[in-house]
Amino acid sequence: MEPEKPPEPSQDSASLLKRLAGPSSTKAGLSHDQTAINRIIAEASKGSKFYENEKRKDKELSERIAKILKQRDEALRGVDIRQIERNIDHLLEELESRRDLSQTVVHVDMDAFYCSVELLDDPSLQGKPFAVGGGVISTASYEARKFGVRSGMATFVAKKLCPDLILLKSNFERYSEMSDKVMDIFERYDPTMLAAGCDEGYLNITKYCEEHMVDADTCVQEIRDTVFRETSLTVSAGIAPNKMLAKICSDKNKPNGQYHLPFDCTSIKAFMHDLSIRKVPGVGRVNERLIEALGIKTCGDIFKHRATLQLMDKQFGLVFLLRTYLGIASNVVQPIQREERKSIGAERTFHALSNKTRILGKLEEVAGELEDDMVRGGWTGKTVTLKFKLDTFQVFTRAKSFDRWVSSKKEDLFTIGKELLLPELPLTLRLIGLRVTKLKDLHAPEPAGGIKRFFEPANSSPRKRPRLANNAEDCNDEDDAGEDHESMPGFHEEEEDAEGRGFDALDDEEQTDISHDLNSPHHERRTRPPVSAPGPSRTRLSDSSFPATTSKPMSARQADRVRHQDCPICGKLLETDNKGLNAHIDFCLSRNVIMEAQTEAQSSTKKPKDLALSWPSSAKGKRKRKR
Repeated sequence: MEPEKPPEPSQDSASLLKRLAGPSSTKAGLSHDQTAINRIIAEASKGSKFYENEKRKDKELSERIAKILKQRDEALRGVDIRQIERNIDHLLEELESRRDLSQTVVHVDMDAFYCSVELLDDPSLQGKPFAVGGGVISTASYEARKFGVRSGMATFVAKKLCPDLILLKSNFERYSEMSDKVMDIFERYDPTMLAAGCDEGYLNITKYCEEHMVDADTCVQEIRDTVFRETSLTVSAGIAPNKMLAKICSDKNKPNGQYHLPFDCTSIKAFMHDLSIRKVPGVGRVNERLIEALGIKTCGDIFKHRATLQLMDKQFGLVFLLRTYLGIASNVVQPIQREERKSIGAERTFHALSNKTRILGKLEEVAGELEDDMVRGGWTGKTVTLKFKLDTFQVFTRAKSFDRWVSSKKEDLFTIGKELLLPELPLTLRLIGLRVTKLKDLHAPEPAGGIKRFFEPANSSPRKRPRLANNAEDCNDEDDAGEDHESMPGFHEEEEDAEGRGFDALDDEEQTDISHDLNSPHHERRTRPPVSAPGPSRTRLSDSSFPATTSKPMSARQADRVRHQDCPICGKLLETDNKGLNAHIDFCLSRNVIMEAQTEAQSSTKKPKDLALSWPSSAKGKRKRKR
């Protein structure tokens, strides 16, 4: 008799079951005990490429956790834990001293938005389990959620959970129309509200309440009543001293309710103490498992393990977690500014394709969509990233950077994408996307620079060139990003819910970068985010821009000499070396630009004595300039 083989690791491990449940397993309306539902999901998924990919990622994450625990044990060896805890306690006191309870922030969130809009047009759906989507569920009604159906779930899995599920096609024009109506109502109470999606946003109602002499609860009830009266849609809301708390609170009494967290530090810390770490904005499935590995399941556990977090600060972001434990976050509510945009792109999901011609056809369609967005939005950039998802659900990226701004022409975008894709073929793909980063805003006002500025009236000052934060490094300054950075430092962004988010962000958590990773946590949401299709239809990515291709690759030495330089005469941005810049300056001078600028300045002011006619020595004749 052969000796019994050791049992293989269970395919239905708790972590894999939880992973297969998807990123929306904490949504409102789902039953508290998901055990039975998770097993149905696992059984329905077994044998699929999706299941195998999730199993692979779960294994990789488990290996990563083992390494982190080993690092923890090594870091704790021979360390005076009490001294570390005392130091952190001083930091907690400092953070507490900066707590601001002066602002009343509200997070408003439409209830099952897409489904609610569908109910307006077809009241016969009332009380029935139905969902909006194609191959993937975008939004599920609350009746469907009772069976475990939720956004981001494959349709065939949803049907296993709820055989009577009614599936509706998306109607994004209609959703966009209703979104505009709702946002217009919100803006009556805060004109500078922050729209966080087509169905949710943040309002600061402090000023409104003072001017109309109403308390926060009355104001929020009025907002919700107005939305229902004018649109027949319901909205849930959370009232708190900052954005993080407001978002958590808006989920407390869903659907069609509101929750007001008392504005005192004792109540806030008590509220956070037993809160699941997963409920914190910026902590997703992967982050949850990593933190739980250290014994942290609730926000209150952060304090118990503060010494360990200090020793592993790079992995876990100590300050972020301490602020979470205290319930302290940004209370600044304002729309996203154009200069905060980090990328622009488009992608398409489709049934698995392996035919090269058809794949390139999809890439060309994406390039055309990206061209439309770049031209309409007025953006260009210097790095192009190709994203593609295999039929095994693995996601990869390829990227190429340029020394000048990318053309927004469809043909040029397609050529760059094709250059990145062809070396990877043959492949079987189910998604293709193009993204442009390191943006330049073509709608930004031209800076007054170079020689022309010396002919302006003395009491005027040239406008500063707007600073664009093109990458993560540009946002490291505490004043620029610290307060408003809602994600956990050191972690990738998690998958967004399908509902109302437009799938703007790349799925960083499952992204395997083979060339060079350009993912950034700084995903921009527009002031009015477009309603876009998440599933097999067209999908908008976060904005980004294209650099133009060069006919010949430059050598390393040439690349060192060639740089972007401003002509001091015409103000144009040139890609050239010092010799080329000087030749361009001579050309500009020969066209009497100085005389034209002087004449224009004199005619506008009619006061020659007010003109500052300074002459920069760098522009005299044919003088060489070193930079």
